[in-house]
Amino acid sequence: MDLTTTYLGLKLAHPVMPSASPLTRNLDGIRRLEDAGAPAIVMHSLFEEQIENESQVLHHFLEYGVESFAEAIRYFPDWRYYNVGPDEYLSLIQAAKSAVDVPIIASLNGISTGGWIKYASLIEQAGADALELNIYYIPTDPHISGWRVEERYLDILHAVRQAVKIPIALKLSPFFSALANMALHAANAGANALVLFNRFYQPDFDLDSLEVTPHLVLSTSDELRLPLRWVAILYGRLPIELAISTGVHTHLDVLKGIMAGAQVTMMTSELLRNGVRRICEIIQDLRDWMAQHEYESISQMRGSMSQKAVANPSAFERANYLKVLDSWRPDPAAVLPKSRSASASFRTSGAERVDDYF
Repeated sequence: MDLTTTYLGLKLAHPVMPSASPLTRNLDGIRRLEDAGAPAIVMHSLFEEQIENESQVLHHFLEYGVESFAEAIRYFPDWRYYNVGPDEYLSLIQAAKSAVDVPIIASLNGISTGGWIKYASLIEQAGADALELNIYYIPTDPHISGWRVEERYLDILHAVRQAVKIPIALKLSPFFSALANMALHAANAGANALVLFNRFYQPDFDLDSLEVTPHLVLSTSDELRLPLRWVAILYGRLPIELAISTGVHTHLDVLKGIMAGAQVTMMTSELLRNGVRRICEIIQDLRDWMAQHEYESISQMRGSMSQKAVANPSAFERANYLKVLDSWRPDPAAVLPKSRSASASFRTSGAERVDDYF
C-alpha cells in the first residue's frame, strides 16, 4: 500500500503533516514529531513584528538615562551586540536540518515588504527546504478596498518569490470576495502551493474587567467543511498544489481532504489535545480503511470527490443550498417552544421545513 505523496517538490511518506504550532518551537519538539511519524515539519512562525518590537524595547532601555551623567555612557555595551532578531529561529532551522531526516518547512509572518524579503532570504540561507508565507492581515480600515487587500498579498508573494528559490506555500484566509480568482493570481505570482485556511483567532470580552482578551479555541472536525469545499472546487483548475490545515483530526478527515484534492492534510489542534502519537494512530487507521475499501495508493483517490469528478458538481455551489435546508427534520424528542403544542407541531409527521422553527 502506497501512502506517499508530494508537496512543495518534496516526496513525503504520507499526507498527515503537523502544521505550524508551539510543538516546533524547539529541537526536542521537532525530534518528537519525527519520531511520531511526521513526514515533514512546518515550524512555528517567525514574526517580523515581534522582532522589531523586541529591538525597539531593548534599545529604549539600553539608551534610557545614559546621558544623565558622564559616566553613564559606559553602563551598557552597544545594544546592537545583543541577541535580538531572527538568529534563534535561523539557528533552530540549522539544528533541525542536522538532527532530523524529514524536510523542514519554515513559516514567516511579516509586516513590511522589506521584512518579508530580508527574513525569507535568511531562512533560505539557513537551509529550510521550503517556506510558508503566513500572512495574518485583518483589514479594519473602511477605506481599504477588497482589491487593495488582495494586491497586498500578491505584492508580498511576488517580492518573496523574486528573492528566494525554495518552494513557497501561501496560507490564505477564507475571507476573499472571489477566492478562486485570488488563488489563480497567487499561482501566477509564484506560489507553489496554497494552504487553506489561516485560522484567525477571535478576541473575547471579559465582562468583569471590561477588557478585550485573547481567546484560543482548538478546532474540531466540523471546521473541515470550509477548506474541504474550496479544495474540491479548486482541484484540477489551477497549476498549484493544495493543502488543508483546518479541522483535520481523524483518518476520515484525512481521507476526505485527499479525495477533495489535497496533497497533504495538516493538523495542530489534534496533536495539542491528544499528543503527537496521534500521527501514528491516524496512519494505521488510514491503512486499515484503505485495505478494507481496496485502495492501493493515496494518489488513486486524490481528487475523486472534487467538483470536477463528482456526478453532481452543483453540490459545492448555491444550487444545493435549499436542498440542505429542506433535509433538516425536527427531533420529536426535543423540547418544543411553549407557543406550539406537540400535536400542532408534528401534524405533518416531522415534515416541516427548518424555517418553520427559525
